[in-house]
Amino acid sequence: MFTGLIQDIGTIRSVEDRGDDVRLEIETGLDLKNVSVGASIACSGVCLTVTDKSENSFFTDVSSETLTKTLIKNWSTGDRVNIEPSLRLGDELGGHFVFGHVDGVAELLEITQDGESYRFKIRPPKELAQYIASKGSLSLDGISLTVNEVEGDIFGVNIIPHTWENTTLGSKKTGDFINIEIDMLARYVARILKAA
Repeated sequence: MFTGLIQDIGTIRSVEDRGDDVRLEIETGLDLKNVSVGASIACSGVCLTVTDKSENSFFTDVSSETLTKTLIKNWSTGDRVNIEPSLRLGDELGGHFVFGHVDGVAELLEITQDGESYRFKIRPPKELAQYIASKGSLSLDGISLTVNEVEGDIFGVNIIPHTWENTTLGSKKTGDFINIEIDMLARYVARILKAA
C-alpha cells in the first residue's frame, strides 16, 4: 500500500523481453539498504516486486497482465518513472490510500498554466468515468491528486509547482497517456449503490 506521495524519479536502465513478461532494471536515488528482495515499490503507480537489487538500482519482473493494463509496455531505456516505496507502520499518511493496482490508461487532453500551477484535462477509459467525482481522490502515474471538476467523461486536476517539479508530470505533453488508479472507496461505494 502507498500514499501517492512520490519520493524519487527513477530511470529505466534496462528492459529485458522475456516472452510474455518483461524484466526491468530501475535506477533510483532512494537508499535501497532498507528495501529487501520481495518488497513492493510503486513505479509510476504500478505496484512491482523487487526481485533483485544493486547499490543504486532494483530489478522487477512485470507480468503480461500488468503490461496490458499499464504504460509499462511502452517503457524503454532512459525513461523516467515516479518511485514510491510501500508504506511502513508509523509512516505519515499524507496523500490517500493508493494500492498500486492501476485500472487503466487515461489520455492527457490539455495542459494550461494557472498562476504557478498547471491544470490538466484528462479523459479516462469509459468504464472508469463513473468512479470519478469532483473533490474525490485518484492517482495519476502514482501521484495522489484531487479531482477539480468533472464535465461528462473528462475531468480536471491541478498540479502545484512542487508536484510539477518533483514528479514526471512536469515533462508530460498534450496527447500523452497516464496510468490511472481509481480511489478504492469510490469503487466500493459505486458497487454498493449498484447492488442496492
